[in-house]
Amino acid sequence: MFPFEIWIGVAMLGALIVYAISGGADFGVGVWDLFATGERKDQQRVVLVKAIAPIWEVHHIWLVLVVALLYVAFPLAFRAVYASLLIPLVVLGVGLMLRGVAFLMRAYVIQSEWAHEFWRILFAISSMVVAVGLGVCIGGVSSGLIRVQVHTGLVVSDAYSAWWAPFPFVVGFLILALFAFLAAVYLIHETDDVLLKEDFRMRALIAGGIVFVLAWVSFILSAEGAPLIREGLWHRVWSIPFQGVTGMMATAALCALWMRWYGPARILAVSQTLLMILGWGMALFPHIVAPDLKFENAAAPDDVLQRVALILGLGLLVLIPAFLYVYRVFKWQKAEEEIEFFEDEIELVEIEEE
Repeated sequence: MFPFEIWIGVAMLGALIVYAISGGADFGVGVWDLFATGERKDQQRVVLVKAIAPIWEVHHIWLVLVVALLYVAFPLAFRAVYASLLIPLVVLGVGLMLRGVAFLMRAYVIQSEWAHEFWRILFAISSMVVAVGLGVCIGGVSSGLIRVQVHTGLVVSDAYSAWWAPFPFVVGFLILALFAFLAAVYLIHETDDVLLKEDFRMRALIAGGIVFVLAWVSFILSAEGAPLIREGLWHRVWSIPFQGVTGMMATAALCALWMRWYGPARILAVSQTLLMILGWGMALFPHIVAPDLKFENAAAPDDVLQRVALILGLGLLVLIPAFLYVYRVFKWQKAEEEIEFFEDEIELVEIEEE
């Protein structure tokens, strides 16, 4: 039986995966909002807003869960991360705040054209900053430059070394490209217009290609920038088969997009994202913050972990159904109502023509 700290760590990784698959696509929307081009750019932006408007606030619950579990179950790791990555974390937090304000001001406040454009650009840029900031933090945690004296709990690394390096920034742009790829794949399913589908399909193919390039660049840089991650991704028993499966998923997703098999493409894109983040977590294990903090020496006392695990289990029994219910009410059911509405409109037009 695995100890409680491992189960809590698995829950944190799972929450991060769900956040990437759901909320990550919202950040990717900012990329395509900023770079909407062509004669259909206004229609593209309408699709973007309609796609995320009902549920964009909900996804952050998973990020909050990761931070809360880190704070309560692994206080030494929490201290090390926040001491060493304070600057990118502050940038990430400010970006989240500005993104929320900008989206609300853009979507719901009556204003002049220039003000609407200002809030639109602010939403797009802050979305991209948050995605890059999240990747920089992941790269910093993996870098091996966050040093801690475990017996005293003293963080001995400075506030810059762990993240101000090529590897964390390449990981940041990799996360941005991955989120943009997910967003484009999802957006294909948000419209029935064939031309708009083609627009988002081309964007998905471009973003998928960039993900492929940046994944290899980050792997090459990991030799110096994150040696423990490099070791985990290349030299463990499971490494090569796992990388092969991930590569096949990525290739299959691009092939499905090329062939316009949009249903399988969405499943494959989600699977690719899941495997990439899962692979990072497996490569980092047994560390929670490389290289000094492992799950066992960074964890809170056993009685605290037991209570956290109990509350987490009960909470997930409420959180997961509630999350799915919100999607049903504000996303899936809404889509069904829109389809029924357009069918009624078509019938009315046909009656009038007769």
